[in-house]
Amino acid sequence: MADFKIILSDPETGRSYKIDATGPAAGGFVGKRIGDEIDGDVLGFAGYTIKITGATDKTGIPSRRDLPGPSRRRLLLSKGVGFHPVMDGERRRKSVRGNEISADIVQINAAVTQSGAKPLAEYFSQPEAAAE
Repeated sequence: MADFKIILSDPETGRSYKIDATGPAAGGFVGKRIGDEIDGDVLGFAGYTIKITGATDKTGIPSRRDLPGPSRRRLLLSKGVGFHPVMDGERRRKSVRGNEISADIVQINAAVTQSGAKPLAEYFSQPEAAAE
């Protein structure tokens, strides 16, 4: 089973939260594609809808939304995810990964599209130490 680090951004507050997903929580992401929306109950966030916005594999290679499948490919890029040209007209062959989430993915970037009743900050709040 795959383990993922999920970076969940909340556009309402502008904050991001890191979630370590293992077991069934990670299994809910395998086979999904960039741009797919999933139910937040998979991660334990009742009432939330989460959209996958990007991913990175174990070697740091980014996933592109316009490339189908889970495999890694070398493409001639002129702009976009995986390459940012310095000069006008510059193109370069770079390794990028397809838009499907597989076991080789390590980090998944996601954003909240529909909020639940309980704010995300309450899910991630640290219990305060008791004053002595």
